[in-house]
Amino acid sequence: MNDLVEKARAGNARAVARLISLVESGSDNELREAAKLLKAPGRARVVGLTGSPGVGKSTTTAALVKALRARGDRVGVLAVDPSSPFTGGALLGDRVRMQDHALDDGVFIRSMATRGHLGGLSWAVPQALRVLDAAGFDVVLVETVGVGQAEVDVRALADTTVVLLAPGMGDGVQAAKAGILEIADVFVVNKADRDGAQSTVRDLRNMISLGGAAWRPPVVPTVAVRDEGIGDLVKALDDHARHLSETGEGRARRLARARDEITAVALRALRDRFGDPASDLRLYRLAQDVLDGLADPYTAADNVIAEL
Repeated sequence: MNDLVEKARAGNARAVARLISLVESGSDNELREAAKLLKAPGRARVVGLTGSPGVGKSTTTAALVKALRARGDRVGVLAVDPSSPFTGGALLGDRVRMQDHALDDGVFIRSMATRGHLGGLSWAVPQALRVLDAAGFDVVLVETVGVGQAEVDVRALADTTVVLLAPGMGDGVQAAKAGILEIADVFVVNKADRDGAQSTVRDLRNMISLGGAAWRPPVVPTVAVRDEGIGDLVKALDDHARHLSETGEGRARRLARARDEITAVALRALRDRFGDPASDLRLYRLAQDVLDGLADPYTAADNVIAEL
């Protein structure tokens, strides 16, 4: 494990890939050992890209990689694909749109399956981010699965959240009620060469003007397939990074991220302990008491937690 971590810190792509495979499916002891060694410095900027299916997240991600590499940034990409509820499998096809970067040593692209996790991400993404940070990547782009109005896990994970939309998303009321829009630090209206793009931009800007936050999300029209507007998007990301640094909000977000990661690890450990035979027997007996009216669910849950 020490050798693997040292190679990853030196930028060895194969070691980075093996460590991410480990955090996806390794044993608890392996995960603990890796976590102790991977005390990431927290230098990597994490940019989350989310939006409905078909808005061009993968194409925009590929265009962003190209622009960031042009100025010398090392870029990691975590592309999350949905797992089938029937077979449990995932296509992991986002890399097909990023073949231009496949041979670039300054780019690492990894597809990850949700494995049933809701919210647009995989539960292993925070640990994979730690690996990429330790490996010295300057920017990590996290592309979520196609999401609707309420899958907002990426907000808790990213320093900057980019919400992509496309013309034809609906009127201003629809825009205002969509919960996913509330998490955006930057809006991108992709496919801006289509009819209705200016109307979408106008609706978004009208919605943003109603808020009183210190940071007002910019609205960036793009045509990612032709790299149009990508320079403006990179500038918007840099402006937001500067805002996070100057206001201290960046550290606050990362503290919240660390807290959420600790909570997730603790809850995972509790779920694992629930699975042992002794816990199953205790739960069975408590369930009987609740069913027979001898106890209520809250008291039973308190007893389970106390015993654990």
